[in-house]
Amino acid sequence: MRLGMLATLVVLVLVGGSGANAENWPAWRGPLGTGVAEAEHAPVTWSKTENVRWKVPLPGEGNATPVVWNDRVLVPCASEKGKRRGLYCYHRDDGKLLWKQEVEYAKDEATHGTNPYCSSSPAVDGQRVIVWHGSAGLYAYDLDGKLLWQRDLGEFQHVWGNASSPVLFENLVILSTGPGLNAFILAVDKSTGQDVWRLDLPEMRSEKVGDFHGSWSTPVITTEGADPVMFLTVPTKLYAIDPRQGKIRWECGGLSRLVYTSPLYTPEMVIAMCGYHGPALGVKRGGQGDVTESHRVWITEKPNPQRVGSGVVVGDHIYILNEPGIFWCIEIKTGQVKWEKRVGKKGSWSSIVLACGRLYALNMDGDTIVIEPNPQELKILKENSIGEMTRASLALSNGRFYLRTYQNLYCIEEPK
Repeated sequence: MRLGMLATLVVLVLVGGSGANAENWPAWRGPLGTGVAEAEHAPVTWSKTENVRWKVPLPGEGNATPVVWNDRVLVPCASEKGKRRGLYCYHRDDGKLLWKQEVEYAKDEATHGTNPYCSSSPAVDGQRVIVWHGSAGLYAYDLDGKLLWQRDLGEFQHVWGNASSPVLFENLVILSTGPGLNAFILAVDKSTGQDVWRLDLPEMRSEKVGDFHGSWSTPVITTEGADPVMFLTVPTKLYAIDPRQGKIRWECGGLSRLVYTSPLYTPEMVIAMCGYHGPALGVKRGGQGDVTESHRVWITEKPNPQRVGSGVVVGDHIYILNEPGIFWCIEIKTGQVKWEKRVGKKGSWSSIVLACGRLYALNMDGDTIVIEPNPQELKILKENSIGEMTRASLALSNGRFYLRTYQNLYCIEEPK
Protein backbone atom coordinates (compact mmCIF):
# COMPACT_ATOMS: atom_id res chain seq x y z
CA MET A 1 0.00 0.00 0.00
CA ARG A 2 1.36 3.43 -0.88
CA LEU A 3 2.28 5.79 1.97
CA GLY A 4 -0.28 8.34 0.78
CA MET A 5 -3.15 5.89 0.91
CA LEU A 6 -2.01 4.57 4.27
CA ALA A 7 -1.81 8.08 5.77
CA THR A 8 -5.35 8.87 4.71
CA LEU A 9 -6.72 5.60 6.11
CA VAL A 10 -4.96 6.15 9.43
CA VAL A 11 -6.42 9.63 9.83
CA LEU A 12 -9.93 8.54 8.92
CA VAL A 13 -9.76 5.79 11.53
CA LEU A 14 -8.53 8.27 14.14
CA VAL A 15 -11.11 10.93 13.58
CA GLY A 16 -14.08 8.68 12.95
CA GLY A 17 -16.81 8.83 10.34
CA SER A 18 -18.91 11.72 9.19
CA GLY A 19 -22.62 11.97 8.61
CA ALA A 20 -22.08 14.56 5.88
CA ASN A 21 -21.84 13.59 2.23
CA ALA A 22 -18.15 12.87 1.68
CA GLU A 23 -18.26 14.78 -1.60
CA ASN A 24 -19.29 17.99 0.15
CA TRP A 25 -17.21 20.47 2.15
CA PRO A 26 -19.95 21.67 4.50
CA ALA A 27 -17.99 23.78 6.99
CA TRP A 28 -14.67 25.37 7.73
CA ARG A 29 -12.08 22.54 7.80
CA GLY A 30 -14.45 20.14 6.06
CA PRO A 31 -16.92 17.43 7.13
CA LEU A 32 -15.20 16.66 10.44
CA GLY A 33 -13.78 20.09 11.22
CA THR A 34 -10.30 18.53 11.12
CA GLY A 35 -9.01 19.48 7.66
CA VAL A 36 -9.31 15.88 6.47
CA ALA A 37 -10.96 15.34 3.09
CA GLU A 38 -12.69 12.05 2.39
CA ALA A 39 -11.74 12.19 -1.28
CA GLU A 40 -10.87 9.76 -4.04
CA HIS A 41 -9.15 12.45 -6.12
CA ALA A 42 -7.53 15.83 -5.43
CA PRO A 43 -5.60 18.08 -7.82
CA VAL A 44 -1.82 18.11 -7.51
CA THR A 45 -0.79 20.63 -10.18
CA TRP A 46 -2.18 24.06 -11.06
CA SER A 47 -1.25 27.70 -11.64
CA LYS A 48 -3.08 30.96 -12.29
CA THR A 49 -4.20 29.51 -15.62
CA GLU A 50 -3.37 25.79 -15.67
CA ASN A 51 -6.14 23.47 -14.45
CA VAL A 52 -8.37 26.41 -13.52
CA ARG A 53 -11.90 25.39 -14.42
CA TRP A 54 -13.22 28.87 -13.65
CA LYS A 55 -12.58 31.97 -11.60
CA VAL A 56 -14.94 34.78 -10.65
CA PRO A 57 -14.19 38.19 -9.10
CA LEU A 58 -15.41 38.64 -5.54
CA PRO A 59 -17.10 41.84 -4.31
CA GLY A 60 -14.69 42.28 -1.41
CA GLU A 61 -11.64 41.05 0.43
CA GLY A 62 -11.98 38.45 3.17
CA ASN A 63 -10.44 35.54 5.03
CA ALA A 64 -13.47 33.22 5.10
CA THR A 65 -13.14 29.82 3.42
CA PRO A 66 -15.81 28.68 0.92
CA VAL A 67 -18.14 25.81 1.75
CA VAL A 68 -19.65 23.44 -0.81
CA TRP A 69 -22.88 21.46 -0.91
CA ASN A 70 -23.76 19.62 -4.13
CA ASP A 71 -23.79 22.30 -6.85
CA ARG A 72 -23.59 25.26 -4.43
CA VAL A 73 -20.35 27.06 -3.49
CA LEU A 74 -20.94 29.61 -0.75
CA VAL A 75 -18.60 32.34 0.44
CA PRO A 76 -19.11 35.46 2.59
CA CYS A 77 -17.78 38.86 1.51
CA ALA A 78 -17.92 42.37 2.90
CA SER A 79 -17.87 45.57 0.86
CA GLU A 80 -18.15 49.29 1.50
CA LYS A 81 -15.68 49.00 4.40
CA GLY A 82 -17.88 46.49 6.19
CA LYS A 83 -21.09 48.49 5.86
CA ARG A 84 -22.44 45.81 3.52
CA ARG A 85 -21.97 42.14 4.45
CA GLY A 86 -23.14 39.30 2.30
CA LEU A 87 -23.28 35.63 1.46
CA TYR A 88 -22.71 34.76 -2.20
CA CYS A 89 -23.71 31.48 -3.84
CA TYR A 90 -22.00 30.28 -7.04
CA HIS A 91 -22.60 27.23 -9.22
CA ARG A 92 -19.84 24.67 -8.78
CA ASP A 93 -19.57 23.89 -12.50
CA ASP A 94 -19.19 27.34 -14.05
CA GLY A 95 -18.95 29.91 -11.25
CA LYS A 96 -22.26 31.54 -12.17
CA LEU A 97 -23.70 33.65 -9.35
CA LEU A 98 -26.93 31.89 -8.34
CA TRP A 99 -27.93 34.29 -5.58
CA LYS A 100 -26.65 36.72 -3.00
CA GLN A 101 -27.97 37.93 0.32
CA GLU A 102 -26.57 41.16 1.72
CA VAL A 103 -27.22 43.00 4.97
CA GLU A 104 -26.29 46.52 5.94
CA TYR A 105 -24.52 47.45 9.15
CA ALA A 106 -24.06 51.18 9.65
CA LYS A 107 -22.29 51.18 13.03
CA ASP A 108 -18.54 51.10 13.51
CA GLU A 109 -17.08 47.71 14.37
CA ALA A 110 -13.42 47.35 15.26
CA THR A 111 -11.17 45.02 13.28
CA HIS A 112 -7.67 44.93 11.80
CA GLY A 113 -6.57 45.54 8.23
CA THR A 114 -5.39 41.93 7.96
CA ASN A 115 -8.78 40.63 9.07
CA PRO A 116 -11.52 42.09 6.84
CA TYR A 117 -15.16 41.81 7.90
CA CYS A 118 -16.94 38.52 7.11
CA SER A 119 -13.96 36.34 8.05
CA SER A 120 -16.22 33.70 9.60
CA SER A 121 -16.85 30.76 7.26
CA PRO A 122 -20.44 29.47 6.76
CA ALA A 123 -21.80 26.03 7.63
CA VAL A 124 -24.33 24.09 5.52
CA ASP A 125 -26.33 20.89 6.08
CA GLY A 126 -28.22 20.45 2.80
CA GLN A 127 -31.32 22.34 3.96
CA ARG A 128 -29.88 25.56 5.29
CA VAL A 129 -26.69 27.56 5.36
CA ILE A 130 -25.67 29.48 8.50
CA VAL A 131 -23.44 32.54 8.38
CA TRP A 132 -22.23 34.85 11.13
CA HIS A 133 -21.56 38.47 10.21
CA GLY A 134 -20.22 39.58 13.61
CA SER A 135 -22.14 42.55 14.99
CA ALA A 136 -24.45 42.41 11.94
CA GLY A 137 -25.94 39.15 13.24
CA LEU A 138 -26.36 35.42 12.70
CA TYR A 139 -28.36 34.36 9.61
CA ALA A 140 -29.91 31.19 8.21
CA TYR A 141 -30.87 30.84 4.53
CA ASP A 142 -32.14 27.93 2.50
CA LEU A 143 -30.01 26.82 -0.46
CA ASP A 144 -32.01 29.05 -2.82
CA GLY A 145 -31.17 32.12 -0.74
CA LYS A 146 -34.46 32.55 1.13
CA LEU A 147 -34.04 33.98 4.62
CA LEU A 148 -35.21 31.46 7.24
CA TRP A 149 -34.30 33.33 10.41
CA GLN A 150 -31.87 35.88 11.83
CA ARG A 151 -30.50 36.72 15.26
CA ASP A 152 -29.02 39.89 16.71
CA LEU A 153 -26.38 38.62 19.16
CA GLY A 154 -25.13 42.04 20.18
CA GLU A 155 -22.06 44.07 19.26
CA PHE A 156 -18.64 42.45 19.04
CA GLN A 157 -15.71 44.78 19.41
CA HIS A 158 -12.07 43.75 19.36
CA VAL A 159 -9.10 45.51 17.84
CA TRP A 160 -8.43 42.45 15.66
CA GLY A 161 -12.05 41.63 14.77
CA ASN A 162 -13.63 38.17 14.84
CA ALA A 163 -13.32 34.95 12.80
CA SER A 164 -14.73 31.89 14.59
CA SER A 165 -17.12 29.90 12.39
CA PRO A 166 -20.48 28.31 13.27
CA VAL A 167 -20.59 24.53 13.79
CA LEU A 168 -23.65 22.41 12.95
CA PHE A 169 -24.35 19.48 15.26
CA GLU A 170 -27.57 17.47 15.29
CA ASN A 171 -30.34 20.11 15.66
CA LEU A 172 -27.95 22.83 16.81
CA VAL A 173 -25.90 25.72 15.52
CA ILE A 174 -23.02 26.24 17.95
CA LEU A 175 -21.04 29.48 17.82
CA SER A 176 -18.08 30.71 19.83
CA THR A 177 -18.61 34.46 19.75
CA GLY A 178 -16.20 37.24 20.49
CA PRO A 179 -13.48 38.05 21.16
CA GLY A 180 -13.73 41.29 23.12
CA LEU A 181 -16.08 42.70 25.71
CA ASN A 182 -18.94 40.47 24.52
CA ALA A 183 -17.87 36.82 24.22
CA PHE A 184 -19.74 33.58 24.99
CA ILE A 185 -20.65 30.15 23.56
CA LEU A 186 -24.16 29.91 22.16
CA ALA A 187 -26.23 27.01 20.81
CA VAL A 188 -29.43 27.76 18.91
CA ASP A 189 -31.98 25.52 17.22
CA LYS A 190 -30.93 25.40 13.57
CA SER A 191 -34.57 25.37 12.40
CA THR A 192 -35.75 28.39 14.38
CA GLY A 193 -32.70 30.26 15.67
CA GLN A 194 -34.03 30.10 19.22
CA ASP A 195 -31.60 29.66 22.13
CA VAL A 196 -31.03 26.12 23.39
CA TRP A 197 -28.12 26.80 25.74
CA ARG A 198 -25.55 29.48 26.47
CA LEU A 199 -22.23 29.15 28.26
CA ASP A 200 -20.43 32.20 29.63
CA LEU A 201 -16.73 31.57 30.24
CA PRO A 202 -15.01 34.44 32.04
CA GLU A 203 -11.72 33.65 30.30
CA MET A 204 -13.24 34.63 26.95
CA ARG A 205 -14.03 38.25 27.72
CA SER A 206 -11.64 41.19 27.52
CA GLU A 207 -11.66 44.27 29.70
CA LYS A 208 -10.85 46.59 26.79
CA VAL A 209 -11.34 46.50 23.04
CA GLY A 210 -7.59 46.79 22.58
CA ASP A 211 -6.59 43.97 24.93
CA PHE A 212 -4.18 41.38 23.55
CA HIS A 213 -6.61 38.74 24.74
CA GLY A 214 -9.09 36.55 22.92
CA SER A 215 -9.98 33.41 21.00
CA TRP A 216 -10.65 33.21 17.27
CA SER A 217 -10.77 29.41 17.44
CA THR A 218 -13.62 27.36 15.98
CA PRO A 219 -14.68 24.47 18.26
CA VAL A 220 -14.39 20.87 17.07
CA ILE A 221 -16.94 18.14 17.89
CA THR A 222 -16.19 14.41 17.87
CA THR A 223 -18.99 11.86 17.94
CA GLU A 224 -16.82 8.81 18.50
CA GLY A 225 -17.71 6.71 21.52
CA ALA A 226 -20.89 6.79 23.53
CA ASP A 227 -21.19 10.54 23.99
CA PRO A 228 -20.18 13.44 21.74
CA VAL A 229 -17.71 15.97 23.07
CA MET A 230 -16.79 19.47 21.90
CA PHE A 231 -13.22 20.71 22.31
CA LEU A 232 -12.81 24.46 22.62
CA THR A 233 -9.75 26.64 23.21
CA VAL A 234 -10.13 30.03 24.88
CA PRO A 235 -7.58 32.29 26.57
CA THR A 236 -5.62 30.26 29.18
CA LYS A 237 -7.73 27.06 28.90
CA LEU A 238 -8.78 24.06 26.86
CA TYR A 239 -12.35 22.92 27.52
CA ALA A 240 -14.21 19.67 26.83
CA ILE A 241 -17.96 20.40 26.68
CA ASP A 242 -21.13 18.38 26.17
CA PRO A 243 -22.40 19.92 22.90
CA ARG A 244 -26.02 18.89 23.54
CA GLN A 245 -26.37 20.68 26.88
CA GLY A 246 -23.42 23.07 27.09
CA LYS A 247 -22.11 21.45 30.28
CA ILE A 248 -18.37 21.49 30.99
CA ARG A 249 -16.90 18.01 31.31
CA TRP A 250 -13.32 19.01 32.04
CA GLU A 251 -10.87 21.86 31.62
CA CYS A 252 -7.11 22.11 31.35
CA GLY A 253 -4.92 25.15 31.97
CA GLY A 254 -1.65 26.18 30.36
CA LEU A 255 -2.63 28.21 27.30
CA SER A 256 -1.78 31.88 26.83
CA ARG A 257 -4.11 34.83 26.29
CA LEU A 258 -4.29 34.51 22.48
CA VAL A 259 -5.67 31.47 20.65
CA TYR A 260 -6.35 31.16 16.91
CA THR A 261 -6.08 27.50 15.94
CA SER A 262 -8.75 24.86 16.48
CA PRO A 263 -7.95 21.90 18.78
CA LEU A 264 -6.71 18.67 17.21
CA TYR A 265 -7.50 15.26 18.63
CA THR A 266 -6.90 11.52 18.50
CA PRO A 267 -8.82 8.84 20.44
CA GLU A 268 -6.37 9.32 23.33
CA MET A 269 -5.21 12.96 23.19
CA VAL A 270 -6.27 16.54 22.56
CA ILE A 271 -3.69 19.04 21.33
CA ALA A 272 -4.20 22.78 21.79
CA MET A 273 -1.95 25.51 20.40
CA CYS A 274 -1.67 29.22 21.13
CA GLY A 275 -0.81 32.09 18.86
CA TYR A 276 1.67 34.90 19.34
CA HIS A 277 4.54 32.68 20.57
CA GLY A 278 2.41 31.03 23.25
CA PRO A 279 2.65 27.39 24.33
CA ALA A 280 1.15 24.22 22.91
CA LEU A 281 -0.06 21.39 25.11
CA GLY A 282 -1.12 17.77 24.88
CA VAL A 283 -3.86 16.48 27.16
CA LYS A 284 -5.05 12.94 27.80
CA ARG A 285 -8.75 12.73 27.12
CA GLY A 286 -11.19 12.06 29.94
CA GLY A 287 -11.46 13.06 33.57
CA GLN A 288 -13.64 15.59 35.32
CA GLY A 289 -13.17 19.13 36.56
CA ASP A 290 -9.70 20.66 36.34
CA VAL A 291 -7.43 18.00 34.80
CA THR A 292 -4.32 20.18 34.46
CA GLU A 293 -2.29 18.16 36.94
CA SER A 294 -3.77 14.74 36.23
CA HIS A 295 -4.15 14.66 32.44
CA ARG A 296 -1.82 17.23 30.90
CA VAL A 297 0.88 15.09 29.31
CA TRP A 298 3.16 17.81 27.95
CA ILE A 299 3.43 21.56 27.47
CA THR A 300 5.98 23.50 25.44
CA GLU A 301 7.67 26.09 27.60
CA LYS A 302 9.96 27.69 25.01
CA PRO A 303 8.53 30.42 22.73
CA ASN A 304 6.72 29.03 19.70
CA PRO A 305 6.14 30.66 16.32
CA GLN A 306 3.00 32.66 15.79
CA ARG A 307 0.22 30.26 14.77
CA VAL A 308 -3.01 31.24 13.03
CA GLY A 309 -3.87 28.31 10.75
CA SER A 310 -4.60 24.88 12.19
CA GLY A 311 -2.69 21.67 11.50
CA VAL A 312 -3.79 18.10 10.81
CA VAL A 313 -3.19 14.76 12.49
CA VAL A 314 -1.57 11.99 10.46
CA GLY A 315 -0.91 8.86 12.50
CA ASP A 316 1.29 9.76 15.49
CA HIS A 317 2.19 13.24 14.26
CA ILE A 318 0.82 16.72 13.65
CA TYR A 319 1.75 18.76 10.59
CA ILE A 320 1.26 22.52 10.74
CA LEU A 321 2.37 25.57 8.77
CA ASN A 322 3.11 28.36 11.24
CA GLU A 323 2.47 32.02 10.46
CA PRO A 324 6.10 32.87 9.50
CA GLY A 325 6.01 30.13 6.85
CA ILE A 326 7.82 27.47 8.93
CA PHE A 327 6.40 23.97 8.53
CA TRP A 328 6.58 21.73 11.61
CA CYS A 329 6.16 18.03 12.24
CA ILE A 330 5.28 17.36 15.91
CA GLU A 331 5.13 14.05 17.72
CA ILE A 332 1.74 13.85 19.44
CA LYS A 333 2.68 11.80 22.51
CA THR A 334 5.62 14.05 23.51
CA GLY A 335 5.13 17.42 21.80
CA GLN A 336 8.64 17.06 20.36
CA VAL A 337 9.29 18.86 17.08
CA LYS A 338 10.64 16.18 14.73
CA TRP A 339 11.66 18.67 12.06
CA GLU A 340 11.01 22.25 10.98
CA LYS A 341 11.56 23.77 7.55
CA ARG A 342 10.65 26.95 5.73
CA VAL A 343 8.32 26.43 2.78
CA GLY A 344 7.58 29.13 0.22
CA LYS A 345 8.55 32.78 0.54
CA LYS A 346 5.55 34.16 2.42
CA GLY A 347 3.85 33.62 5.75
CA SER A 348 0.55 31.80 6.17
CA TRP A 349 -2.74 32.08 8.03
CA SER A 350 -4.31 29.14 6.20
CA SER A 351 -5.10 25.75 7.71
CA ILE A 352 -3.70 22.49 6.37
CA VAL A 353 -5.84 20.14 4.27
CA LEU A 354 -5.11 16.40 4.06
CA ALA A 355 -6.43 14.77 0.89
CA CYS A 356 -5.48 11.50 -0.82
CA GLY A 357 -2.51 11.09 1.51
CA ARG A 358 -1.09 14.52 0.68
CA LEU A 359 -0.82 17.69 2.75
CA TYR A 360 -1.87 20.96 1.12
CA ALA A 361 -0.37 24.08 2.70
CA LEU A 362 -1.45 27.49 1.38
CA ASN A 363 0.44 30.73 2.03
CA MET A 364 -0.35 34.44 1.65
CA ASP A 365 1.16 34.59 -1.85
CA GLY A 366 -1.46 32.14 -3.02
CA ASP A 367 1.16 29.40 -3.24
CA THR A 368 0.03 25.89 -2.33
CA ILE A 369 2.83 23.57 -1.27
CA VAL A 370 1.90 19.91 -1.66
CA ILE A 371 3.75 17.74 0.87
CA GLU A 372 4.04 14.04 1.62
CA PRO A 373 3.43 13.33 5.32
CA ASN A 374 6.77 12.04 6.58
CA PRO A 375 7.92 12.29 10.21
CA GLN A 376 11.57 11.92 9.16
CA GLU A 377 11.92 14.82 6.73
CA LEU A 378 10.11 17.42 4.65
CA LYS A 379 9.15 15.99 1.26
CA ILE A 380 7.70 18.58 -1.12
CA LEU A 381 5.81 17.04 -4.02
CA LYS A 382 4.70 20.20 -5.83
CA GLU A 383 4.46 23.99 -5.50
CA ASN A 384 1.52 25.68 -7.21
CA SER A 385 1.24 29.46 -7.47
CA ILE A 386 -1.84 31.61 -7.97
CA GLY A 387 0.03 34.82 -7.14
CA GLU A 388 -2.78 36.55 -5.22
CA MET A 389 -3.09 37.42 -1.53
CA THR A 390 -5.09 34.92 0.49
CA ARG A 391 -5.57 34.15 4.17
CA ALA A 392 -8.37 31.62 3.60
CA SER A 393 -8.03 27.84 3.46
CA LEU A 394 -8.67 25.37 0.66
CA ALA A 395 -12.00 23.58 0.27
CA LEU A 396 -12.19 20.26 -1.60
CA SER A 397 -15.33 18.78 -3.19
CA ASN A 398 -15.76 16.19 -5.93
CA GLY A 399 -12.10 16.37 -6.88
CA ARG A 400 -12.06 20.15 -7.15
CA PHE A 401 -10.32 22.67 -4.93
CA TYR A 402 -12.02 26.00 -4.25
CA LEU A 403 -9.52 28.72 -3.40
CA ARG A 404 -10.58 32.15 -2.26
CA THR A 405 -8.13 35.05 -2.67
CA TYR A 406 -8.63 38.73 -1.91
CA GLN A 407 -9.65 39.24 -5.54
CA ASN A 408 -11.19 36.05 -6.91
CA LEU A 409 -12.77 32.68 -6.22
CA TYR A 410 -11.01 29.87 -8.12
CA CYS A 411 -12.23 26.41 -9.01
CA ILE A 412 -9.26 24.11 -9.63
CA GLU A 413 -9.74 20.80 -11.37
CA GLU A 414 -7.07 18.45 -12.67
CA PRO A 415 -7.90 15.68 -15.18
CA LYS A 416 -7.85 12.25 -13.56
